[in-house]
Amino acid sequence: MSVVIGTNTAASVAANNLAYSTSMLQDSLNKLSSGSKINNPSDDAGGLAVSMKLTATANRDGDLINNVADVNSFLQTQDGALQVAGSILDRMSQLETLYQDPTKNSSDLANYDSEFTQLQSELTTLTNQAFNGVSLFSTGTSSLTVYTTNDLSTTNAVSVSQQQLSSTSTGIGAIVASGVSSLGSSSLGGLATITTAIQNVATMRAVNGAEQSRLNFANTLLTTNETNLQAANSAISDVDVAKETTNLAKWNVLVQAGTSMLTQANQSAQVALKLITG
Repeated sequence: MSVVIGTNTAASVAANNLAYSTSMLQDSLNKLSSGSKINNPSDDAGGLAVSMKLTATANRDGDLINNVADVNSFLQTQDGALQVAGSILDRMSQLETLYQDPTKNSSDLANYDSEFTQLQSELTTLTNQAFNGVSLFSTGTSSLTVYTTNDLSTTNAVSVSQQQLSSTSTGIGAIVASGVSSLGSSSLGGLATITTAIQNVATMRAVNGAEQSRLNFANTLLTTNETNLQAANSAISDVDVAKETTNLAKWNVLVQAGTSMLTQANQSAQVALKLITG
């Protein structure tokens, strides 16, 4: 091998190797300090694109979980009102039965009517209840649309009924009608009207329970999907600490070795100096 002064090939090679080892050491430090395998798009361009999509989808699932929880709270509040309505109707049926006691005088019957009209007012109050400004009950066939998939597909959406509690035919409207002012009123229709109202409220509670059941399963699916998406994204973007610490040790040693070899390569030119001065 020739001894030259103009070009120190060994030093150039050592410098290139040192530069590469230093770059890889910095990359390893970045990954460990951030916890992410992708700190720059150049680290994994394709993986970055997939990771962004998975992250956005998982975030939407998380928001849908919150939406479903809010609607479940709406349904629980609605059922609470229906439960109270059922208790009131139960009491009304007792009052109607007591009203038929032939030993009661007119004052006794008036006392029963007084409680009955107060309960009517409370039933009317129940029909006007709301959750966060949204009516629990409607006068029409209104419903709330709850999306349960992250593509916001209407096909998979759940319709939650704003039940018609004030309806005359399917609710309690026949009992709170303005013409009904007494347990003995012909407009009331006696115990049959009250028991029909109890059946209507029971049906509404059953519908409410079915809707809550479906939303609970939808919430389970959303939670599972969110977890799986996060796991898939983790495999792409999260650094394997055990593996990367091994890489860190490797590149650390190579940087130190490269620095040492570059120093020796730079000193090799002194051989030529000794030949000249020797």
